[in-house]
Amino acid sequence: IEVVEYATGITESLKGDHSANVGTNVDSYNLRQPLGVCAGITPFNFPAMVPMWMYPVSIACGNTFILKPSEKDPSCPIRLAELAIEAGLPVGVLNVVNGDKEAVDTLLENKDVQAISFVGSTPIAEYVYHTGTKNNKRVQALGGAKNHMVVMPDADVNKTTDALIGSAFGSAGERCMAISVVVCVGKKTAENLKTKLLEETLKLNVGPYTDEKSDFGPLNNKAHYEKVLGYIDTGEKEGAKLLADGRNMKLQGYENGYFVGATIFENVKPDMKIYKEEIFGPVLSMMTTDTYEEALKLVNDHELGNGAAVFTKSGMIAKHFTENAKIGMIGVNVPIPVPVAYHSFGGWKRSLFGDHSMHGPEGVRFYTKLKTATVTWSEDNSGPEFTIPVLS
Repeated sequence: IEVVEYATGITESLKGDHSANVGTNVDSYNLRQPLGVCAGITPFNFPAMVPMWMYPVSIACGNTFILKPSEKDPSCPIRLAELAIEAGLPVGVLNVVNGDKEAVDTLLENKDVQAISFVGSTPIAEYVYHTGTKNNKRVQALGGAKNHMVVMPDADVNKTTDALIGSAFGSAGERCMAISVVVCVGKKTAENLKTKLLEETLKLNVGPYTDEKSDFGPLNNKAHYEKVLGYIDTGEKEGAKLLADGRNMKLQGYENGYFVGATIFENVKPDMKIYKEEIFGPVLSMMTTDTYEEALKLVNDHELGNGAAVFTKSGMIAKHFTENAKIGMIGVNVPIPVPVAYHSFGGWKRSLFGDHSMHGPEGVRFYTKLKTATVTWSEDNSGPEFTIPVLS
């Protein structure tokens, strides 16, 4: 909804620059113009929010939009389009096309589609980016994440634990801004956090959304459920120690549900699969370093760079982390640093393919092309000019 609100005030962001008298009786100005037909390919985990990162800004910039939602939850985006039409949007401006890879490839290859927005896993984001750009399209493709939380010795253990539990296990870990790695600076920091974390994790309730006492629910589908369980099995085989095991969770009345409880590993190493890859489930890896510099190096060495957070009372550490972490979105004592709509959302490294983030000013730049005009109304007829007008 906030992105829609931002889009309704888009005129401020679409204003061009004007320079008078750049040359004798010559003015120069620029303007942003729409691309034409744009398309968005969205994931299953936020079937309303992620499409609304895209089409409100695109349409407000003067484009038409084709939305290809996840085949796992196709109905919500259709309802969004119906609501837009009910609100007065002309038919044909916002379109929803359901389908699988065939629909994706059609959009990527169709010559009428000028730009593609994508949110999903890194392998698919890379495919969308390379296929789209090969077909001369503008592409912003947001990929996976392995978001780290660095916990300094001066961090408040209770507040840090609450923030960590909510960000690691909320939505069953099925969100690209979930914290999946916590890095404790110092063994004492790790022991204090581990004790409190396990104590609070035992209090979590896993269940259906109809149960108001549920803290988080099941995974989206059977294939993903089995994939998450496979990662937990792999973590054990790789030598990580399970502190909390969310496997074999059966709820009465929901015995066939895809429920996985809060799972916590310690003794995780950088070369382990559970550290290198996005799991997209309620699985948290705990790591310990001796120094802040070692913790920062872990963050920067990972190939994914979506979000990261530091929990500390030190302004110097917070400033250094903000400026030196090779990450697109930083939180200081904020575990899920999702920007508000009038700022832009996007990671670095293999978490973003393309040059522009989602919504905010970056969204406007992505959905428009810049044109510059150089103008004179001079009545001077002194003969041919053999230099560039603005330089004479």
